[in-house]
Amino acid sequence: MVADNGRPTSSLPSWAIEVQGLTKSFGHQLALTGTDLTVRPGEAIVIFGPNGAGKTTLIKVLATIMKPSAGSVKIDGLNLKDNAEEIRCRLGVVSHQTFLYSNLTAYENLEFYSRMYNVPTRTQRIREVVDMVGMISRLYDRVGTLSRGMQQRLSIARSLIHKPSIMLLDEPETGLDQQATAMLWEALKSEGKEKRTILLTTHNLERGLEVGERLLILAQGKITYDKPKQGLDLSELKEAYQHYTRVKA
Repeated sequence: MVADNGRPTSSLPSWAIEVQGLTKSFGHQLALTGTDLTVRPGEAIVIFGPNGAGKTTLIKVLATIMKPSAGSVKIDGLNLKDNAEEIRCRLGVVSHQTFLYSNLTAYENLEFYSRMYNVPTRTQRIREVVDMVGMISRLYDRVGTLSRGMQQRLSIARSLIHKPSIMLLDEPETGLDQQATAMLWEALKSEGKEKRTILLTTHNLERGLEVGERLLILAQGKITYDKPKQGLDLSELKEAYQHYTRVKA
């Protein structure tokens, strides 16, 4: 049996993301305290949590931007400690930081990242991702002249340039209007026949319930809630959020 990407299914890892006992400390401050998480290939996971819960830290560790203090992380079966460079090629990351160069044009930014990832037919691919996020008309504008919303659109295009199989999204809708948000999700869900794995952090319970297949709550550096979306309504999610984010004495 062969998967959509041409690899035999027997060779595919059981988990797109596998985290065991993940701890991250900043001095005496613990941001993550023995977090465990598994995500299946093609699954859409949403993580909710208050400010300071550890959501951004978790995304940064998974994205190889930050090293864990303890525990293990595997992406597509690859150990993060030994395979960070190869893992980066499989990830698309959208966060508060755009990772764009403000003195370059949108096109020059995308060309830089396409070269970094050895993207074939670069010009064609740049056009494709820019069309996905609806900013063809701004392609040759310098990034520093773009609005926050347009920079975020370009950041999404940057994250898709190398056709990653896993998307890590930390509050990706910041600065986006309703139309751009809808466009974002259309672009992120899949490309061709292959469904992307998505890990999203957000404060927006309603939006998370809409786009996630599995809903998690992170509080005080640990996952305190993990349920499938099926059969869950917004009022029940709000009740769970209030309960599982309550500070324990």
